[in-house]
Amino acid sequence: MNLDILKIASATKYNKNIEEPTHYSKLKNPLCGDEIQIKLIVNKDKIVDFGYEGKYCIYCQASVSLLSEMSINKKIVKVDQLCQSAERYFEGKNEISEKKTSSLKKLFNKKNLSRKECILLPFKTFKKIKKKIFK
Repeated sequence: MNLDILKIASATKYNKNIEEPTHYSKLKNPLCGDEIQIKLIVNKDKIVDFGYEGKYCIYCQASVSLLSEMSINKKIVKVDQLCQSAERYFEGKNEISEKKTSSLKKLFNKKNLSRKECILLPFKTFKKIKKKIFK
């Protein structure tokens, strides 16, 4: 276990319940049993609040922590682009760009390939919300 991953996962500012979300979704990883629920408050296609809860491993916790921090005050389409980039990374189709935070690079690296599904679960949950918003 990498201490950097533990440090990222310990940032739990958005690990909370949002009582009246405008959008939400829940997914479960059938491989390991991780479950995550993401609730958002969206105003004019911009994320103004982000809450997540669930039962998950440290890799999923680190991933959702980064996703939540990077989503606040961002347009839905920008966060969706980040989600697409994350999925493509593990398919070997792109690198995490220099514009992204160094924390993302600590999580998205070849050493964590075996935890791919855990890391991607929050991103997939967000994409499910995005599909509901832009039906």
